[in-house]
Amino acid sequence: MINQTKLYIGTSGWSYPKGEGTWNGYFYPKGKINELEYYSQFFNTVEVNSSFYRPPNPEYVYNWVRRVPKDFLFTVKLWQKFTHPKMYKEATGEEAVISQQDVDLFKQSIDPLFQYGKLGALLAQFPPGFRNDTFGQQILNAVIKTFGQYRLAVELRHRSWSDDENTAQLLRENNVSWVQIDEPKFKSSIAQALPLTSDTAYFRFHGRNAEMWWTGDSETRYKYLYSTEEINELTTRVLSAAKQTTLLFALFNNHWQGYAPKNAGDMMKALGLPFHHFPIHMPLKEKEEERSEHV
Repeated sequence: MINQTKLYIGTSGWSYPKGEGTWNGYFYPKGKINELEYYSQFFNTVEVNSSFYRPPNPEYVYNWVRRVPKDFLFTVKLWQKFTHPKMYKEATGEEAVISQQDVDLFKQSIDPLFQYGKLGALLAQFPPGFRNDTFGQQILNAVIKTFGQYRLAVELRHRSWSDDENTAQLLRENNVSWVQIDEPKFKSSIAQALPLTSDTAYFRFHGRNAEMWWTGDSETRYKYLYSTEEINELTTRVLSAAKQTTLLFALFNNHWQGYAPKNAGDMMKALGLPFHHFPIHMPLKEKEEERSEHV
């Protein structure tokens, strides 16, 4: 605990049962287990990503509440209908026309977390092409106004937002956290260092697989294991933010074959936090070979 700041370190998602990037046999042991219960033995937070694709069933959400320890918090990614209209249309064939019914549906879906004090933050992630123009400002303001009852974190990825000092002012006025991201950098990317705009800091570590970032799929894009030196670099950023906030979330999204929990554990150790070791079944030699691909 740093200056009484509560630190929550974990991963983006906890269930990766299929595909080459599965966590089964890498983070999760073989055999039938409840993945969330197993995960929560090691980490005190997780980011719910499935809510991006559709609002979760409230009964399932209530079961999540029952499965985790008392001090465990969830963060929840906002439904893509509110943030990614093009992606929503491609997925459903429908225009992303927002109604009050949509708002109510999503709020009802996460209500068990909110009611039981398990909702750490609501994450609104916008696409890389979401620009700071009149339309973008209208959408951002609407999201802030609509979901202002929650602790809100906003992930903006286009540099037009960090180039404009009014962005930070808007977020500060509404106590909205500006998500600090680590990912491959391009000409259009948002600034590396963003100001803290609320009493909560929110970090997302996506990996640095620049080669596969635009050409890879939802698994290979995140095939990146942070080195010890990189973990120390990220930990320094987290420590600096912790001195200026009262609550901090750091979530690893480099989810290929259990890389995320491996690196989340590395950061917990670097921060001097209590950590229960878990078996990572990937041979060290193979990890080093994967690492060398991106150096």
